[in-house]
Amino acid sequence: MNEYTQRNDTELLKMLSKQFPTIPSVCAEIINLQTILNLPKGTEHFISDLHGEYEAVTHILNNASGIIREKIDELFSDSVSAEERAELATLIYYPARKLELLKAKYADHLDEWYYITLVRLVNVCRLVSSKYSRSKVHKKLPQEFAYILDELLHAEATRNKESYFQSIYRSIIAVGRADAFIEEVSSLIKDLIVDQLHVLGDIFDRGPGAQLIMQKLMQHHAIDFVWGNHDMLWIGAAAGCEACIANMLNVSLSYANVDTIENGYGISLRPLMAFAEQTYGDSMVYKPKVIEKDKIGLNDIGLVAKLRRAAATLQFKLEGQIISRHPEYHMEDRLVLNGVDYEKGTLTVYGNTYELKDATFPTIDPKDPYRLTPDEEALIEALKDSFRRSEQLQQHIRFLIDKGAIYRIANGNLLMHGCLPVNEDGSMMEFTFNGQRYYGRALLDYCDRMVRAGYYGEPGSKEKADGVDMMWWLWCGRDAPLFGKTRMTTFERLLVADKTSHNEPKNAFYRLVNDPGLLQLIVGEFGLDPQNSHIIVGHIPVKAHSGESPIRCGGRILMIDGGFCKAYQPETGIAGYTLVYNSYGMRIISHEAFTSIESAVRDNFDVASISNVFERVPVRRLVADTDTGHDIIGQIHALERLLEGYRSGEIPQRAVPEKR
Repeated sequence: MNEYTQRNDTELLKMLSKQFPTIPSVCAEIINLQTILNLPKGTEHFISDLHGEYEAVTHILNNASGIIREKIDELFSDSVSAEERAELATLIYYPARKLELLKAKYADHLDEWYYITLVRLVNVCRLVSSKYSRSKVHKKLPQEFAYILDELLHAEATRNKESYFQSIYRSIIAVGRADAFIEEVSSLIKDLIVDQLHVLGDIFDRGPGAQLIMQKLMQHHAIDFVWGNHDMLWIGAAAGCEACIANMLNVSLSYANVDTIENGYGISLRPLMAFAEQTYGDSMVYKPKVIEKDKIGLNDIGLVAKLRRAAATLQFKLEGQIISRHPEYHMEDRLVLNGVDYEKGTLTVYGNTYELKDATFPTIDPKDPYRLTPDEEALIEALKDSFRRSEQLQQHIRFLIDKGAIYRIANGNLLMHGCLPVNEDGSMMEFTFNGQRYYGRALLDYCDRMVRAGYYGEPGSKEKADGVDMMWWLWCGRDAPLFGKTRMTTFERLLVADKTSHNEPKNAFYRLVNDPGLLQLIVGEFGLDPQNSHIIVGHIPVKAHSGESPIRCGGRILMIDGGFCKAYQPETGIAGYTLVYNSYGMRIISHEAFTSIESAVRDNFDVASISNVFERVPVRRLVADTDTGHDIIGQIHALERLLEGYRSGEIPQRAVPEKR
């Protein structure tokens, strides 16, 4: 160690000594940390492609993909009826709502029901807290009941204390705090059952409850994200990307869903409505492609079609402007308005000519098709201002950016939404931005930096402008890592009946997903353990009903988009996948369709789920094997160095005032 390093090391140890001023305090902390290392690793819960399905997502989070019911059955399968176990599970999922029903059901002997329920809840809580240190559990205890819960959770079943613990439960009931206790313990169980929640992108679009999902996720005790391309669309819209705003409106209107925009985020569509009514006639070509029952009346479809027509036309124009600004995107083939013959009503693209279902474009000048009219310029400015002024939207997007990333490495596993772009031969695909070549991990790191610059960068700077445009590229750009396809054929799917024009070729990553060579390439690129790491992605729905498996490449690549979105469920045959990684190994869980929270509360309806344990570790994984464990080991090394400094006299111990 050279003189500079040694001096720097000594200064760091002096700072650490402020927290641990004496040899006994250092020794106590080392013992504490060593003990934590030998606890079982916490459970990680992975979920992807939520797409606004608030009620289904809420239920999966509340039941922890069925783990809570498993714990209840583990404890009570031999002593409690199936009906009562189902009631207890539902009570934990939705305590406030279920309590009212159960109190009415057991009104004739309510105090006795309370007593039995409190005991059972504490038993469940004790089981799910058993893998954590007492200190960690104590920090999570609700303030009002912290002392008595600490007593109950760490109670020893001895005859001497039996009446003492019974009196605690009876006192809670007697003073009228049983309901509050049930709600608090239920929340604590849900907090403890999952140590870390990983969301693999696409919270937004399709379903109507994205803003509600975001509110729920913001309350989670330990969460991180990798961004999906639909999330990036909303991040771009919030950052003022005009093409993202138009795209997002088109997507929302295609599902007849403006609840999230108007009611969720308070973004007024009045300017769009006024412009569409004034500019466009009726055209059912632009009608919503998905109309949920009771969601929209027949009289409204014509208006929605006009709104979508206005948004789509803006989209095609604004996308063309970005493509022209960024030749490095290599997306000239998506300048689709250049291929329109406005007199013949046809589109020529990729060497083929197709008849258009509607060839009237009242705001497009064939000589300059990507130029906005003055009214369109005013419209997009009004919309952009409304997005920027939505306090709730900006709050949600900041949370998503600050807790999120393009990719994440967690406990030796690589988490992505889409893919790492590769060529047909399996080599990493190269991209050039601002004169620099990027591929592999460096490409993803560059994209991550540009997203943050696009949102947080200095207004008017080139970096911010490039970052905002890159948000659109990440949404739908050629082989972009969040998109993973050659093109997004929005124009063709909307206006061309011939479905051969709708093809969106996937990146070679998806063709090679069972190739060990691709696995080794990615593992090496990200410095992962070649024997034990996994690559976990979402984005492309797995067609389970056609025999596709989410488990690829011998269990090392996991594709967990199973179709939470109702629009995808006919394609997937299920209603979502989740992944659970605990101290015993990994399992992927497939879920059947969820009806409603109301049905779950009233009828104890739970999602039918099938658990596939595809990897069981030979030795139970401990905290020492995790990222947290590696951090703790680093802390122990620093404390051991401080202990050495105290004992050698290099670092003086600090005087601690005597207790009187």
